[in-house]
Amino acid sequence: MDGDGEARLDELLGRLRHQGKRLTPQRLAILRILASSDAHPTVMEVYDEVRVDFPTTSMATVYATVAMLEEMNEVLTLVPGDGSKHYDCRTPEPHPHAVCTECGRILDVELPAFRGTPEYVAACTGFQITGYQLEFAGICPWCQQHNVPPLAETGQ
Repeated sequence: MDGDGEARLDELLGRLRHQGKRLTPQRLAILRILASSDAHPTVMEVYDEVRVDFPTTSMATVYATVAMLEEMNEVLTLVPGDGSKHYDCRTPEPHPHAVCTECGRILDVELPAFRGTPEYVAACTGFQITGYQLEFAGICPWCQQHNVPPLAETGQ
């Protein structure tokens, strides 16, 4: 786990302890996976990874942990064009993403000009902004280099 992941995990653990949440070994493993991942995993991907060290962990435990983080606003839920749910725990506030339409890879996009946009939209429209997603769709460099067939052709 890199330094950013460790710092994020420490931050999460502090908030959970402050709220009196239980920190079971399985929950800690789930948090570690989410805090260290910049790949925006799905619940199934977290489940598969946590079961390597904790084979008796249930899918319900992973869902419950993610739901708890959502309730605490400690994870950002992403629903790209394919409709699957992915989770960003490293940067839980809304921010732009680039999504590969071939392999489904999701990358964070640092877009300094985007800062302040939700407030601007609220001021222009009178809306109380409760959430947003900015997603750029395209083909990632890896898929471009390897000529990966579109997801529709692979049956995924």
